[in-house]
Amino acid sequence: MPLVAGWCLTYNVVDVDLTGNYAYLTDGDYLRTVNVSDPSHPQHAARFEQPGTITAVTISGNIAVVGSFQDVDTAWVSKVTLYNISNPDSLIRLEDCDLPDVPQDFEVRDSLIFVADQIGGLRILHCGNPESIYEISSVTTPDFAFGVKLSGNYAYVADYQRGLRVISIQDPVHPLEIGFYDTPGFSMDVDVDGAYAYVADYTSGLRIIDVSNPVNPHEVGFLDTPGTMSHVVKSGIYAYLADYSEGIRIVNVSNSLAPHEVGYYNTQGNASRITVNGNHLFVADGGNLGIYDCSQALGVVDRVGDGIPQECSLKQNYPNPFNATTTIEYTIPKTGAVDLKLYDVSGREVATLVNFHQNPGMYTVTFDGKSLSTGTYFLRLQSGNFTQTSKLLLLK
Repeated sequence: MPLVAGWCLTYNVVDVDLTGNYAYLTDGDYLRTVNVSDPSHPQHAARFEQPGTITAVTISGNIAVVGSFQDVDTAWVSKVTLYNISNPDSLIRLEDCDLPDVPQDFEVRDSLIFVADQIGGLRILHCGNPESIYEISSVTTPDFAFGVKLSGNYAYVADYQRGLRVISIQDPVHPLEIGFYDTPGFSMDVDVDGAYAYVADYTSGLRIIDVSNPVNPHEVGFLDTPGTMSHVVKSGIYAYLADYSEGIRIVNVSNSLAPHEVGYYNTQGNASRITVNGNHLFVADGGNLGIYDCSQALGVVDRVGDGIPQECSLKQNYPNPFNATTTIEYTIPKTGAVDLKLYDVSGREVATLVNFHQNPGMYTVTFDGKSLSTGTYFLRLQSGNFTQTSKLLLLK
């Protein structure tokens, strides 16, 4: 399970992005900056009022791209606003561009900003000069555009009830939809890595779409989640999911046909967006910015076997005796809390290898004992009412 590294109170944060030592939050009608140089003690740095409600933020270099909307004389007025963030304690507002609907997500490439604009579809803005921003083209999607991700010459749009839309942006002045895949749920967000698109499909969990042929995308795998999934970030072999009232989920997607969860954390609020920085997740969680250390969950290789084990077991580590590193295997027959710890001969705990919830399966952990002295150690596995201990011998 991811562990809480730090958090700070907010009003209603719904999006977060990160650059350097600062996180940038959308918090009601404020854009907030938070110093996260020490993730265990994040500190509010400054806040900047934006008329209306801020919906999204994306950082590109020294520019923050901010989306907002407000009710003016019973009509929605929606904008993209650029801020200079060279000094996180004193942002400089640069320029606005009106939009037909509420901006939900951004992708920035060179001098162009690609906006998922709900009923306004995909809007493409030019901002070669940060003090001049204007629309150059758009594509109307069949439903509400909530998420956008660029890969190669294509923009992938999460289009709510109409799934994933693939739009050619080879000529940004004349974008053209060339393919689509209707997901079973409500597409809220998308990330793309190589030949696969990862779609946050609200009540239908994570959907993995093969987009190697953008004209004919098709689903190859999925994982249902317990909540209403609104955001996905693909990094390495993992997909990090914001599952709203069910917190954050970490999913191993190394096998796109069979994604499986390796850890989760039920956050204090409603997890809506995630930014990944190394082993840390920065989570927009309603009333707080949550910071979670995922190093434990990412250190476990899970489900080596295909079947579900019938019982808990802890196998003897190999090699044993070992010098520096050894591999440990164990099995879990049902979802629950798992605790795997190492003790010296006096009974003192010297290392925690696993301490989080896991799904049924066979798991392996590589333990590095380079910081320990030569001697005998005891490894204890606990899950539910099950406890088993094995002896390890470290030789240097």
